[in-house]
Amino acid sequence: MANLPQQDDRLPPSSKDKGVTMNGQQEKSRSTASESIKAVAIYEVVKGVGALLGAGALWWWHTNLEHWLTTATVTWQRSFGHMLAPQIDSAVRIAQQASKNWPMFLLLIFAYASLRFLEAYGLWHDKTWAYWFGVLGYGVFIPIEIYYLIVSPFDWFKLGILVSNLLIIIVVYRNMKRKGLI
Repeated sequence: MANLPQQDDRLPPSSKDKGVTMNGQQEKSRSTASESIKAVAIYEVVKGVGALLGAGALWWWHTNLEHWLTTATVTWQRSFGHMLAPQIDSAVRIAQQASKNWPMFLLLIFAYASLRFLEAYGLWHDKTWAYWFGVLGYGVFIPIEIYYLIVSPFDWFKLGILVSNLLIIIVVYRNMKRKGLI
């Protein structure tokens, strides 16, 4: 054994020994999410809070929803004209349907918000499963968004949603690639 190099235990670990402490225990490396991933996580929290606000509105106004929707629609049209009219009409139809079966819609809204918060937590804490959840969760809707953008009259709101979802997929994908997950 005379030909083996000697290691001086008094020296600090080299860069190739990174992650191992002086007493030989494995050091837990802390990975942090990039700023762009944290921005996506904040966006997810905002979506979750928005869903919960919608659930709160449905809870408080479900008995008098028709009157509230009529008032809100008239106020919107008076203030903004026909800007986002298809989205307002769609939201009114969904809310009318929700008022008929509001407990089920509340359950769906809470499930959606929980998924948004779960994904935000995972992204903020740099969890691998959250990256996959984000890419697949947004990616599954891209063909549907493109389809509705093509078959229906042009709508800036739909285009904005498509572009924002593509941007999120690109950000998460690039971070996955940087981390060696793909």
